[in-house]
Amino acid sequence: MKDYLLSVTETAERLKTNKNFIYLLIKKGFLKSLKIGSMKIRNTEINRFLQEFDGKDLTDLNNVKDL
Repeated sequence: MKDYLLSVTETAERLKTNKNFIYLLIKKGFLKSLKIGSMKIRNTEINRFLQEFDGKDLTDLNNVKDL
């Protein structure tokens, strides 16, 4: 699978959430990012995040629970 970079907006669209939540995921260390002009997230990082947190309730990032 090819790796490519997504913007925060594109990541939010892919995860069906808003940009502020993506920035919070980055700030709390749930998603790794890099800054090239603006924040970017690798496609492989999004896939890792989805696999690692599948079946989890991320409503409260300070208290992640199983569903």
